[in-house]
Amino acid sequence: MLYEIHMLKNYPPVNLNRDESGAPKSCMFAGTTRGRVSSQCLKRSWRTSSVLSEAIGAEHLGIRTRKLPQLVAERLTELGVSQEYIDAVFQKISGFGNKDGKENKDGSYTAQIIFYAPEDIQAVADAVHDMIKDCASVKEVKALKAKDLQDAVKGADVRPITLDMALFGRMVTSNAFQDVEAAMQVAHAISTNKLNMESDYFTAMDDLLSGATMEETGSAMIGDTDYNASCYYLYASLDTDILRDNLKYTEDADELIRTAIPALIRTMALTNPSGKQNSFAGNVLPSAILIECKEEKVPVSMVNAFVRPIKPEPANDYDLVKGSIQALVHQADTIQNSFGLHVKQRMWFCPMHASITPACETTVCKTLPELLEQVADTLA
Repeated sequence: MLYEIHMLKNYPPVNLNRDESGAPKSCMFAGTTRGRVSSQCLKRSWRTSSVLSEAIGAEHLGIRTRKLPQLVAERLTELGVSQEYIDAVFQKISGFGNKDGKENKDGSYTAQIIFYAPEDIQAVADAVHDMIKDCASVKEVKALKAKDLQDAVKGADVRPITLDMALFGRMVTSNAFQDVEAAMQVAHAISTNKLNMESDYFTAMDDLLSGATMEETGSAMIGDTDYNASCYYLYASLDTDILRDNLKYTEDADELIRTAIPALIRTMALTNPSGKQNSFAGNVLPSAILIECKEEKVPVSMVNAFVRPIKPEPANDYDLVKGSIQALVHQADTIQNSFGLHVKQRMWFCPMHASITPACETTVCKTLPELLEQVADTLA
């Protein structure tokens, strides 16, 4: 089954995802500059959200890090390995994640950032433990090669992985870990409207300055921050067959999937990227969500609903949000009527403009819990 998630979120002034200059990311689409939030940013905000971890359990989520030596050292301590042996092998673990097993000069980091399941970290710790327990001295531990330690880690092809890894995939260059094909494709979110980039000029005042001193010295700091306010279209597709195959070595995988998909959609709805949120507090809920379930796996983004940037049209009672919703509805109807792609079930949730619904057959949900319940029913 293929689940497609279409979502509209209207943001106030924000800088959710910065480029190399510190400005909000942007792109050209259909000849017009749009606001953009990268798929990497979106996926990280979802997988690290407390909304998701509380729904499925933190044990089903992995960690992406370069600090493998530290994580393995903690496991070796739990296994009763002496500190001098751990210190002797610590830098060698930094050689994991590359085929040559080359250690880093700073032995606390691996060269490559890798997505780990708890079972991966335990497998490395067990392999290292097995090799150093046969060493009669610290000198013998220091003589071990990082590549030999890495080669000692077995069972990558049958080791369980976490849900977020199964969803978003993993690419590694080491046989100690398994490549994972992502079950979920996530598009860069783009604004439905033409981008209008703005800048906030700000000053920071010294609280101990006053009167004449204030006039002479002025502010203690000045700066500027770029931002924009846009309505974003988010799109993702999820192949449950790939997800199920990725989780085939995970205990109670079917039950986890039934719990995870509604939880993921709820997380997407309730979670926002963290960029500059302390400055802008741009935490919003979706203006509309459309979920489509397909047995025929033909994923289709509806981004072309916004080829023409949405503009408020007072004569037609259009604001940016309403215009974006109507464009999305029209695109859904057009695709259904023109291409004959069979949608097993279509679920629509539009709290702000409940009167707007697709003409094609759709289950209209009045609340987000009702939408999630409908999604759960398709997984039963």
